[in-house]
Amino acid sequence: MKDLFTKKQFEKILNHVGEGVQLIDAQGRIVFCNAVAAQLDNIQREEAIGKYILDIYPSLTEETSTIMRAIRTKEPVLNVQQSFINYKGHKITTVNSSIPILDGDRILGALEVSRDITQVKALSEKLLDLQEKLYANTKSVKNARENSLAKYTVKDLIGSSDIMVKLKNRILKAGETGSPVMVFGETGTGKELVAQSVHNASKRREQPFIAQNCAAIPASLLESILFGTVKGSFTGAEDRIGLFELANGGTLFLDEINSMPLELQAKLLRVLQEGYIRRVGDVRTKHVDVRIITAMNMDPVEAVQTERLRKDLFYRLNVVSIKVPDLSERKGDIKDLVQFFIQKFNYMLHKQALGVTDEVMKIFMLYDWPGNVRELEHVIEGAMNVMEGRFITAEDISYQLQGIDLREKEDCNTENLDSKGLDLKSKLEKMEERYIRDALEDCHGNITVAAKILGIPRQTLQYKKMKYDL
Repeated sequence: MKDLFTKKQFEKILNHVGEGVQLIDAQGRIVFCNAVAAQLDNIQREEAIGKYILDIYPSLTEETSTIMRAIRTKEPVLNVQQSFINYKGHKITTVNSSIPILDGDRILGALEVSRDITQVKALSEKLLDLQEKLYANTKSVKNARENSLAKYTVKDLIGSSDIMVKLKNRILKAGETGSPVMVFGETGTGKELVAQSVHNASKRREQPFIAQNCAAIPASLLESILFGTVKGSFTGAEDRIGLFELANGGTLFLDEINSMPLELQAKLLRVLQEGYIRRVGDVRTKHVDVRIITAMNMDPVEAVQTERLRKDLFYRLNVVSIKVPDLSERKGDIKDLVQFFIQKFNYMLHKQALGVTDEVMKIFMLYDWPGNVRELEHVIEGAMNVMEGRFITAEDISYQLQGIDLREKEDCNTENLDSKGLDLKSKLEKMEERYIRDALEDCHGNITVAAKILGIPRQTLQYKKMKYDL
């Protein structure tokens, strides 16, 4: 049977891959390296082919090199962080996966795929160092308040609709406890603002508030950022504090927790249950007193059902849950939000805008706002950059809003549009809430029986009950 690819075609494909790829034989001689690997190591590919790999990486040894470990152990080495000094003397950090190539029990060589995380690691460590210095200088309550990374309180939540009043009350109640809090809502609804408000409503308000987005960092690097490292735990590792130690006594906010790898979720669960952390590579444990607030932009039950969030971790984190409403669910707050953003950008852009025209307000009330409050903010900012008068007109706003046909909505009243609940999502949710309420009343609050009547899993009904505050 004819081979699918020739050697040249295969090498051409690998040279367009975004990661570094290297292949060595059983003696550790380089057989192939793609363009990305050569760039990482600052070597000429022609010079590297045929050379012993540790001659190309003199800062590594047979024990510390991930690809040589795969040769030695005949076992895969997956997602391991490695730092080395390249030919120009620059320190490079990669996440490597090395796969041994076997013929039965005989080792033929190994293939390694490397992802460069040098800049991400450097920026993360710089941020950690800055935060450590910041909180090291908070020797008084006054300094703690001035230097706090949690600037927002419930007073900064704009809106007086019923759903926002309920949200603010729930935040204040959550602040009275020390239990974990899970915040969920669509992108742009203001989940971190809510998390900061919970922290500032709690007894920990004078202590650190540390935030980390779990989707922005590779898994192996995220573990060392959370728990810290000790010198020698991996090649190039240094003694470094982690976020848990940095947040000791305060709050650690983990955004997009559903993006955290499952194996790291298991380690996080252990810390939450035991209250002790262990730095990467260390044998000692350290007690930490940290309140965890997590957030995600999807339904937590869906995250569990799709195995993006461990079920046991969900139960541990979802002690207090806070749903942040979409802007389409609280259109009555749009006027207040518009005025707030106009005042904000008047100051930033040195403008003197007074408001928006009636036409623009009608458009705002009819639009679905898939990007939520953040999208509204950007629309106001964009309009104020190009407006000529004192009021934002339809010509000033972005094109997707200009396309809304007001002629079909001539009887639309912006004063009571929100109360009419014209958007389909709100109507469906109100109907769903009514059905669930009726089922629970018929079953005298028995969740299991009500779930069977409604034809949904018991866990889903628990979530819906909590969502509608029944």
